Amino acid sequence: MDTRKIVVGALVVFVLFTIITQPVKAAEIVQIGFQGISDAANGIGEFMTELVR
Repeated sequence: MDTRKIVVGALVVFVLFTIITQPVKAAEIVQIGFQGISDAANGIGEFMTELVR
């Protein structure tokens, strides 16, 4: 049996369940994730700028 498909399917069901039962909490988690990605990209940009100077 393909274990990867089972794990991905369970993960999708869990994510959908969380979004449906706790939409505010799910939105906060997504916002935190995007803020982290934004901060990381900003840090890399600043590092590259200082590296070029």
